[in-house]
Amino acid sequence: METKTTEYKGAAFLYQPSKGFFTPEDFTDEHQLIAKTAKRFLEKEVRPNNEEIENQNFGLVKELLGKAGELGLLGHSVPEAYGGLGLDKISKGLVGESLGSAGGYGVAHSNHTCIATLPITYFGTAKQKDKYLPKLASGEFIGAYCLTEPGAGSDALSAKTTAKLNEAGTHYLLNGTKMFITNAEFSDTFIVYAKVDGTAFTAFIVEKDHPGLSLGPEEQKMGIKGSSTRAVIFEDCRVPVENVLGEIGKGHVIALNVLNLGRYNLGSACMGAAKYGLELTLKYTKERRQFGKAIAEFTATQEKLADMALRIYASESLQYRTAGYLEDALGSLYGSEDHGVIAKQLMEYAVECAVCKVHGSETLDFVADEALQLHGGYGFIKEYKVEQMYRDSRINRIFEGTNEVNRLLIPGNLLKQAAKGKVPLPQLAASTIKEMKSSPKIADGPISIEMEAVEAIRRIFLFSIGLAYESYGSGLGEEQEVLMALADIAIALYALESAVMRTAKAIERNKEEQSAQKLLMVQALTGDTLLEVEMAARKLMQAASPEDQLDLNTAAVTKELVRLQRGGLIKVKRQIAEKLIDAEHYIC
Repeated sequence: METKTTEYKGAAFLYQPSKGFFTPEDFTDEHQLIAKTAKRFLEKEVRPNNEEIENQNFGLVKELLGKAGELGLLGHSVPEAYGGLGLDKISKGLVGESLGSAGGYGVAHSNHTCIATLPITYFGTAKQKDKYLPKLASGEFIGAYCLTEPGAGSDALSAKTTAKLNEAGTHYLLNGTKMFITNAEFSDTFIVYAKVDGTAFTAFIVEKDHPGLSLGPEEQKMGIKGSSTRAVIFEDCRVPVENVLGEIGKGHVIALNVLNLGRYNLGSACMGAAKYGLELTLKYTKERRQFGKAIAEFTATQEKLADMALRIYASESLQYRTAGYLEDALGSLYGSEDHGVIAKQLMEYAVECAVCKVHGSETLDFVADEALQLHGGYGFIKEYKVEQMYRDSRINRIFEGTNEVNRLLIPGNLLKQAAKGKVPLPQLAASTIKEMKSSPKIADGPISIEMEAVEAIRRIFLFSIGLAYESYGSGLGEEQEVLMALADIAIALYALESAVMRTAKAIERNKEEQSAQKLLMVQALTGDTLLEVEMAARKLMQAASPEDQLDLNTAAVTKELVRLQRGGLIKVKRQIAEKLIDAEHYIC
């Protein structure tokens, strides 16, 4: 089947201004309905059973997954032709957000609908899709994804699991062990990666009843206890040849590209959990009294509450921006059999998906930590929900590739594009230096300073990567500390641009007074982001600048950013907090 595609430019935000993109204000009635369905399921079915789920009643977890399937919550990314709903990537994000606070159940659900199902959705044959997708969409089958091994984590392609064709040519015999496999206890299908004849990295669909498959003991985890995590062991496991997924030797095309959607999905879940953490904290700080008044009345508390909301606003903005990009890239491919096109489109927004994962997981960790802090000693007690939230949040910086690996991917991708001649990086850096010397004028408007701040941060990124490239040349890829600093600037840029452009759209549609909270949030967020970017850039200057240029380069960074600081942001944060406290939940 031929598929007509458009050229997309993932990561273009790093070197050119972005045009309009999808924001939460663009949700349709259909989007609202799927989100409402997921939230109702969470409140009616999952939260009342949280204690049993935490006690690892995996029979109940599987039963709940079946109920989710009946509601269509497992089939949002499965084509209608195979029993799913065939919804867009915005809907996928909304379900992920709605179930993000569901702890171990949420992990089981997300794993099943994303990396355990999408490999078949996008790379399966018609026969494989017909056999497995209807059951995965309904919850009759639960899926797992088997990539990690005892000696292969972030370096997934170093896997040792092997597959050898038997003499009859009917089955592959798999041998090896996969570690930390989510849903292992109750899964019916396993997407497994093994090297055919020890070299050709290949994907397989393995069923739980295939001879030679067994499970290790349940891992005793710090958090997400309601999700089963076991080793999956293959000892001459007989897998029919028709269960090869994709092409032999092309397993990396499936493994690495599907993980991009997994990272986007994880960002959505983290953002939803962060909203829940803020809600719990707002209610608690209104109830808890010290020194004769509610602790929500203390300005130090209000600053913490505002900071939590600012990060969530940025995370929410960049998540749904990315959702729109992914839908543009993938929305027409549900029926495609052109695996080359599918792989290209899945890879197009790898950088944006990495940002979703890093920003979302670190936002949740920040919120969970501050939520527990504001609960005081009670936050350390199991009776209070933030105790579980704190334990559950920590894994997200490791899931789907560590945050360090994802950070390296962000500038690394741009450097690869530059090496191929697709991005004129030296010219962009040189042009940026000229722009910084001229100090562009700021236009009039309610968020004109914030819009210029976005452009200034983009200039700082290009200035920094140009300097790093000049200093290290082809060896820049080995300078991980420098790449990490570049990634921090890039993440800040994507987050702030997403929030600023979203706010500008809201003001244009609804007028300034109706977008007052968004306006306040983006002003405060910009102030914080400018400080963070300056510190990251100065760290990079110290690493990459020649000794006689360090003072000059540092001064150029400071000059570019300090002119855009607003005064009075403490009062702005108090105003933000006041509205949050009144609402007792996240609002923007």
